[in-house]
Amino acid sequence: SAYPLVKTALASHNVRSIAHGVVAARHMGVPEHALEIQMLYGMAEPVKKAILEMGIPLCEYSPMGELLPGMAYLVRRLLENTSNESFLRKSFAEGLSPETLLSPPQIPDEPTSPESTKPAWPGPYGPEPPRDFGKAPLRENFARAVASVGRALAGTHPILVDGKRIVTSRELISVNPAHPSQVVGRTFLATREEAQRAVMAAQSAAHQWAETPVRERAGLLLRVADILRSRRDELAALQVYEVSKTWREADADVCEAIDFCEYYAREMLRLSQPRSMDPMAGEANHYLYEPRGVALVIAPWNFPLAISTGMSMAALVAGNPVIYKPSSLSPITGAALAQAVREAGCPRGVFQFLPATGTETATWLVEHPQVAIIAFTGSREVGLEILQRTASVRPGQQMLKRVVLEMGGKNAIIVDEDADLDAAVVGVVQSAFGFQGQKCSACSRVIVLEEQYHRFVQRLVEAARSLKVGDPVDPSVQMGAVIDAGARNRIQNLVELGRQVGELLFQGEVPKEGYFVGPTILGGIPADHRLAQEEIFGPVVCVMQAEDLEQALEVANATAYALTGGFYSRTPANIERIKREFKVGNLYINRKITGAVVGRQPFGGFKMSGIGSRAGGPDYLLQFLEPRTITENTLRRGFAPELEIGKSGPPVTGE
Repeated sequence: SAYPLVKTALASHNVRSIAHGVVAARHMGVPEHALEIQMLYGMAEPVKKAILEMGIPLCEYSPMGELLPGMAYLVRRLLENTSNESFLRKSFAEGLSPETLLSPPQIPDEPTSPESTKPAWPGPYGPEPPRDFGKAPLRENFARAVASVGRALAGTHPILVDGKRIVTSRELISVNPAHPSQVVGRTFLATREEAQRAVMAAQSAAHQWAETPVRERAGLLLRVADILRSRRDELAALQVYEVSKTWREADADVCEAIDFCEYYAREMLRLSQPRSMDPMAGEANHYLYEPRGVALVIAPWNFPLAISTGMSMAALVAGNPVIYKPSSLSPITGAALAQAVREAGCPRGVFQFLPATGTETATWLVEHPQVAIIAFTGSREVGLEILQRTASVRPGQQMLKRVVLEMGGKNAIIVDEDADLDAAVVGVVQSAFGFQGQKCSACSRVIVLEEQYHRFVQRLVEAARSLKVGDPVDPSVQMGAVIDAGARNRIQNLVELGRQVGELLFQGEVPKEGYFVGPTILGGIPADHRLAQEEIFGPVVCVMQAEDLEQALEVANATAYALTGGFYSRTPANIERIKREFKVGNLYINRKITGAVVGRQPFGGFKMSGIGSRAGGPDYLLQFLEPRTITENTLRRGFAPELEIGKSGPPVTGE
């Protein structure tokens, strides 16, 4: 439809695909000389003859270059053309009729697993699809949302406790990392007084919320999801300003928040189904779950809506009242979540929005004897401090606190000697530099087998050079600013250290205003150096060499973390070995290592990456529940029916 500005070239040996392209061009009024069909030299000669007879331009191409890649290309083509689904095989080798070959492709129905645990209500879970900003209407709608949110910045958002709005004498100001002079919004810092009121409100609401039917609690989550969905562009645009997310990253965060609501609502319905244990004559054994109590949710700034929603909604749907403390670097997005929960009809006292500093009020809340659960996502240092503080029993405390921690990673991608370098480079760039490397799942190390090292580095540097860094209000920007001046200075100091210890292979240019760090690639860093061992949380990746897969695995596993990892290879035996020996919570083969989807890739790690079950998975809600077993003797030994009768009639004398 963009003719004559864009010329269409269709590369295919599938007659149906070619015919579809030709008919589509004619339908749009594109002359046949403006359409080019591209086919390999020596393949499908009868098809080429027919195309030329129709007067359509035909381009024949043949691979050129080094011998080994050429042989690999030839083998791949042979495998493709002889596969069971190949059009060429079906037409030339198997002789299927033209009617069969040209019939519309059919997608078979997915089989229903007899072991499926999805409840009948409210229907099966499915992830929220991301926006396709390649489509003009969606792009224009989001641009309007970004402009609208930008005009409405600097609003004030009070604390929310027991359904009441509270202001204090201390303001918390959120600024735009790309333009630090721009105020995104204001909220108020809670003191111990507000924190105590929040605990009391949550404790008062705990019993009634626990007794609320699971369907009603799940219904609350579904209403929150609907509200987030209706404000999707607005909430994503807010993150463009508050945490400097690009359009796609911001939209993905809102999608994930919606997914958590939808998934956990269904999971709680599943878990609430009555379960009878091993049957035994004369005895009934029932296994059930009950809420634990007041939950404290301490959220990070890097996924200010998604992770906040995930932890909070998990606690809520399990029947626990929540005290939600957003990050002090993204409180306005946290306030938007609190508003959505309030509008969804959450009862008073069940959800408290409590902006606070970690060193004062949050620490006091962690130690409070009435707080039963702490769900935290953030740094290793703070996570370990929480774990240490909850190990001590305080006066008046009648339970052992349950702690759910997600603390980060030092994630590696291994590039095998036969890896598709084009795919590996794309995966590393997305994993290392997406959202400026400020993801616990981000790639911080690339371990390349020696044979591929120099070619890989050359391509990686050029790919990083192509990234545009700037204010993500601009849709063409691929990297925004890091979160604040402290993060920028810390990352720059680590880059300087890398320059001294190893080699600075590349660092991108950045705007003068704002907290920007360009994509950075370091080489020659020893495997035991702090740059290869500690989480950087910025757009910095260390590229390392390994003699063989054995050494690559040894280096990859030799950190205190075990969160995400990746492997690019074409060798099935090596892939199977990686599955066995690469010890991480989320392992990705031949794809990027970020972007886990709720219900599809339950996310989390072990070692120093955290404790607890995987977020967005079938075990996650169990952390917010207390299991109980109830055993009843049904043989009725000593059963006195007269006592039952006596409840509605005169006393029985026993004579």
